Amino acid sequence: MTRIALTFLIALAAGCATGPRIDDTYRAKSQDSRAQYLIIHYTTGTFTGAFNILTEGAVSSHYLVRDDDPPTIYRLVDENRRAYHAGVSSWKGQTALNAASIGIEIVNAGDTRTNGEVSFADYPPAQVDAVVALVKDIVQRHEIRGDRILGHSDIAPQRKVDPGPKFPWKRLADEGLIPWPDAKRVAERKALHEQSLPDIAWFQSKLAEHGFAVARHGEFDEATIRVIAAFQMKYRPAKFDGQPDAETAALLDVMTSAPANAP
Repeated sequence: MTRIALTFLIALAAGCATGPRIDDTYRAKSQDSRAQYLIIHYTTGTFTGAFNILTEGAVSSHYLVRDDDPPTIYRLVDENRRAYHAGVSSWKGQTALNAASIGIEIVNAGDTRTNGEVSFADYPPAQVDAVVALVKDIVQRHEIRGDRILGHSDIAPQRKVDPGPKFPWKRLADEGLIPWPDAKRVAERKALHEQSLPDIAWFQSKLAEHGFAVARHGEFDEATIRVIAAFQMKYRPAKFDGQPDAETAALLDVMTSAPANAP
């Protein structure tokens, strides 16, 4: 092979390796981040077990927040890539949320059952501080709306309960990150609902309006109980029995009507 031919082949190979020339001068106004949701989970178990599953298994998460002090935050998946943390999921009609979300796994023992009673592990204050700081950073960079900062139990209430009732959602509200029901308005609505509690069809309609995937058939079935409990765990963690009472109705009423004390 002549030197000229060899030089041509080398140049051709180099061109193929670098790809076509792209003009990166201009930017379209109509665009936003591919990350539209932020989903919070707990791991259920120890750090070692969670780390092995999230790095070597079929599931993954963008971040893993350890329970050491100070907490170590591991980035396991780049934010511009999809992690497999949400599974079969839905919120306000959008499904397959892995493709449009960032996932945070928090090392936590999760829920345990003893003699039929369910208990949940606490989150250490330092770990909560680390999670809040991480959420703030992600939300600022991707401009994620407050009503799209969710728990796994929000987007998959039939099979998930994490991050559970011990996760401090009110702390996120106080930090201006998520909407929260105004206490005065809740008290007013609760007094009205105590006089006449709405039927199950009303609860199902309000839960669906809030964002949950819930059947609207007017029957008080196990699936509806799970969705009500998921809502209660977030906004009334002191009692999350899945029963449609006046306080739950008041919370739903306020959260599905403006203004809702949004950030």
